[in-house]
Amino acid sequence: MTIDERRIAEELRLMAGEATPVDPLAYATRTLARRRRRAWSVAGLTAVAATVAATVIAAVVLPSSNTPGPDAAARVAALPDNTPEQLQLVRTCMPQGGPVHNMDGNRRIAEHGAADDFRVLVESRDTGGTTALVGSDAGFVLCTPTDQKDMAERAVFTYWGFKPPGDLAGFSGDLQVDAYTSHTHSYTVGKQQIQKDDVYRVVTGRASDAVRRVEVDWADGRRTSAQIANGFFIVRIIGKLVRDPEDPKNEEATILDSPPVTVTAYGTDGKVLRQEKDVAFGPLGRGSD
Repeated sequence: MTIDERRIAEELRLMAGEATPVDPLAYATRTLARRRRRAWSVAGLTAVAATVAATVIAAVVLPSSNTPGPDAAARVAALPDNTPEQLQLVRTCMPQGGPVHNMDGNRRIAEHGAADDFRVLVESRDTGGTTALVGSDAGFVLCTPTDQKDMAERAVFTYWGFKPPGDLAGFSGDLQVDAYTSHTHSYTVGKQQIQKDDVYRVVTGRASDAVRRVEVDWADGRRTSAQIANGFFIVRIIGKLVRDPEDPKNEEATILDSPPVTVTAYGTDGKVLRQEKDVAFGPLGRGSD
């Protein structure tokens, strides 16, 4: 599909009307209710949602001779084409044919687009599998493939820029963090098919052509570099579960430890182009109302 055709398709989706609001507390409740799934507490994610709403991410831009102006971000405006394998990943990620409601995986939200509108933009791979940033001109979802189809993460949509109609190229400077959230890979092991759930912390977003490396300080002693492709980046690490402070009698570690992170974009010769501090953890779907 050409850029012009994608723009026409987006206008048609906009005419369809407003999207269904995403409720962060409801999202947390859904996650906790999943059978055999370890996740965040409702109280904990409520606090995170409040933090996301009230906190302004601190961005530090350091002088650099090769730091481009705001127009540099326009280079990510053209989405890449999917390979046949990537197209299959997208369709598997969206079994209903497109993004779905955060509380109902069978309820497709047509105004968020169809599966074939989306491209695999960049993937974070490790020994446990992969999480992909999958986007359209309007917004994105995250996809973490799993053989446990009934336990797969829902394709919850977020607009580029956190508001409709979505602004793919509309960020200034060299770095835009679009999501810091979690995704779970569910699978079974052994002859008895014992259920396992690996919870990952994920950071993803966009970067200008001047960026050579994006690094995340996870605020727990770990620092990792993101995968960069097509003007987008993504990185994931396995999460650590801690005891729920709201339930002191429960000695089991059930809450994902997710402190704010620092994301830094580096240019040529390791120069810091932009740094975003205190990036708060939160659910996908921000601004999709």
